[in-house]
Amino acid sequence: MRLTTKGRYAVTAMLDLALHADKGPISLADISQRQGISLSYLEQLFAKLRRNGLVGSVRGPGGGYHLSRESSEICIADVVDAVSEKVDTTRCGGTGGCQDGDECLTHHLWQDLSDQIHDFLSEISLAQLVAKREIQAVAERQDLKQRKEQKSNVIASV
Repeated sequence: MRLTTKGRYAVTAMLDLALHADKGPISLADISQRQGISLSYLEQLFAKLRRNGLVGSVRGPGGGYHLSRESSEICIADVVDAVSEKVDTTRCGGTGGCQDGDECLTHHLWQDLSDQIHDFLSEISLAQLVAKREIQAVAERQDLKQRKEQKSNVIASV
């Protein structure tokens, strides 16, 4: 399966946004710090996510991003599709030119697998992931680490 870093990071960032939705707009700097994703990369991803109607933004002090709809209405496939990722297990990118410009013997098998993966991701919402105890535990650990880092930065600057 070819789900690249772009798709993985977009899902991670959107899940972070969903986990912190009750705190108002979330800055990309906060997501960057918690998830270890570069700020410039997040800016590129969120431009695509916003164009595809998955997030909205608030400018100014206290601004940031928020989900544009309920987390239960955003499936993982929506996020992957929004950043122009294609879940593809074929060697030809789904074009059918796998073997000297023609379909290979297993093209339809791999195309069906790609479709199954996309269907699977279409059935999982951000809300379902947020509700998982394991994901909540990871988020709590990340939040605690971020608070400790911010506290030590404040102390170091004094």
